[in-house]
Amino acid sequence: QVQLVESGGGSVQAGGSLRLSCSPSTYIGGIFCVGWFRQSPGKEREGVATISHGGTGTRYAADVKGRFTITQDNDNNTLVLEMNNVKVDDTAMYYCVTDRPGRFRETCPLDGHYDYWGQGIQVTVSS
Repeated sequence: QVQLVESGGGSVQAGGSLRLSCSPSTYIGGIFCVGWFRQSPGKEREGVATISHGGTGTRYAADVKGRFTITQDNDNNTLVLEMNNVKVDDTAMYYCVTDRPGRFRETCPLDGHYDYWGQGIQVTVSS
């Protein structure tokens, strides 16, 4: 079992920035695929960004590309999502996700096929 603890988030005005962090209970360098998903009431859960082991590859949802940046800090064992120029439509519960340690995939998809999920952290963007 891997526990994921998110931090950061909160309320911000449109155009502002937020920084989300995730600290897994195991060594993040031993997990090939990690990322962030989000869900709003009435909407289906969607992948926001993923990053492969060692930060060699990233994927972003079309709506956030150019505004959000996902990074992995192995030394501090954290996963970070930097959210810039946020929009009202970015309002959602954001979830840190990871594959199980040792699982290998050629790519890290923007869908729900991940083994572990955090409890979620709320991001609210106001106009």
